[in-house]
Amino acid sequence: MKKRLLLTASMLAAGLGWSGASAAPKAAPVAKPNIVLIVLDDVGFSDLGAFGSEIRTPNIDALAAAGLRYNRFDSKAVCTPTRAALLTGRNNQTVRMADLPTNQRTDDMTRDRGEIAHNAQMLPQALKAAGYRTYGVGKWHLGPEYEDGKPGNNASWPLQRGFDQFYGFYLGWTDQYRPDLIEGNEKLPKPDKPGYHFSNDMADQAIANIDDAAGNPFFLFFSMGAAHAPLQVPRAYIDRYRDVYKKGWDAIRAERFVRMKKIGIIPADTVMTPRAASDRPWDALSADEKAVFARYMATYAGFIDHADEQIGRVVQRLKDKGQYDNTIIMLISDNGAAAEAGQMGGFETMYRQTKLSFAEQRARIDDIGTVKLHSEYPQPWAWAGGTPFRRYKSWPYAGGVRTPMIVSWPSVIRDSGAVRTQFVDTIDLAPTLLDAAGTSFARTVDGDAQIPVAGRSIRKTFRDEAAKTRSVQYFELRGQRAITSGNWRAVAMHKYGTDFAKDKWELFDISKDYSESTDLAARYPAKLEEMKALWWREARKYSTPPLGEPLEIFAKRGRYVDAFPDTPK
Repeated sequence: MKKRLLLTASMLAAGLGWSGASAAPKAAPVAKPNIVLIVLDDVGFSDLGAFGSEIRTPNIDALAAAGLRYNRFDSKAVCTPTRAALLTGRNNQTVRMADLPTNQRTDDMTRDRGEIAHNAQMLPQALKAAGYRTYGVGKWHLGPEYEDGKPGNNASWPLQRGFDQFYGFYLGWTDQYRPDLIEGNEKLPKPDKPGYHFSNDMADQAIANIDDAAGNPFFLFFSMGAAHAPLQVPRAYIDRYRDVYKKGWDAIRAERFVRMKKIGIIPADTVMTPRAASDRPWDALSADEKAVFARYMATYAGFIDHADEQIGRVVQRLKDKGQYDNTIIMLISDNGAAAEAGQMGGFETMYRQTKLSFAEQRARIDDIGTVKLHSEYPQPWAWAGGTPFRRYKSWPYAGGVRTPMIVSWPSVIRDSGAVRTQFVDTIDLAPTLLDAAGTSFARTVDGDAQIPVAGRSIRKTFRDEAAKTRSVQYFELRGQRAITSGNWRAVAMHKYGTDFAKDKWELFDISKDYSESTDLAARYPAKLEEMKALWWREARKYSTPPLGEPLEIFAKRGRYVDAFPDTPK
């Protein structure tokens, strides 16, 4: 008791200034980190240098060398669902964005509404409430197509979802030379100046945002159009890859596979999955096809190369202002490499087959990458982009969901250049960034209860290679399903218009089969039934309804017909 009284007396003396000795100085509060969230578009798992690509991405690679790479990060396999989950921390079905945004007004309040629920606080809103300046640059694609930005018709535009400033485009893709731009709630005229490219413009805007923050903590959503078609980039970048892809997709995939093992981004015992029967071998192509298809891929590579330069400019600005060390830079792609153009690619117009012969296309080969064309590469290049996995964007296999993920935070991460193997889902990223910022999603906003958050922070993995992350995550897109539970993953392909009970399920042991090469469903039927039951439990928890056919507009796209050989093309 006497010791406690003496201690209390000494504390009072120090607090009232009675002591002749000066009090110890208080530690300076730790500054909130800046946050830069970079989202690439349609970039496959193996399309970056740090993930085994021949494409030059030195600035992205430098972020990986200073930070961490994650090799089990899963997206939602297509752009809008991934972005909805990314910015809300909830499953996209829960926030009524099961697929792309709606193009018509609707009373539908199910998962298929196509408009993010307004009682799902978004990442920029939560950060703004925590004192952050919030900036968005690039692609949005999270609002109904009928909204035009005008008062009363802009509830899903970026400024109404938490951004102080936004500059970019509203829909899913745009021309890189003459983009459809918005700024705030206003539509802008198309740029019309020599040498303009949207990726450059994005970097200029991002740099201006960093300067505007004036030392205050900021969130920068840097959502690039690269490398979504149309494939457009200045000729000098294409020429860097003029001869690289003449060897074809089979050879490129094989070379990447070897390189990926060498740098440790995939396990040494990973098995290369085979090419789909519908994807033609390179050697079966005509000389004209080879020439045109190689140029498509050279343009895609140049597009990524050019985007990497713009990322480098933004990072350099952080360094010049002394803010790099306390900035979290997180980079992902929104889905696997894109296969929308099918076996023939797209020459003149997006999502439509050209009437030109390959000889005619070859005669105009130098137009690829210019403002004259909206080109897309053919599907087998997406297969190469997804090395070592099966399939591509929109599919439930790893080739559709698995993308690169890099986290850099120099003042915190000590295990520079390491590969993290924990399972991470898109819904985990916003909670992670909020955790790092010392805050979280609000449970109520202005008296309105918010939809519960499904994601969980992975911040501990920044310092601990053995930190636990989620073990269970369900997936569903256009009737295609998957469920992850620990080291097990089950996938079901659905033929549109048929009984879901007849879907074929496959089972993979990821701990021994990283690339999902070997179906174990027949060997472990009890485990498969367990996984199927788990899928239903998770779907009922997060989706209303838990399962259903896709809206007809999406079903018509026929992305999965080659999974069912008896389906009429």
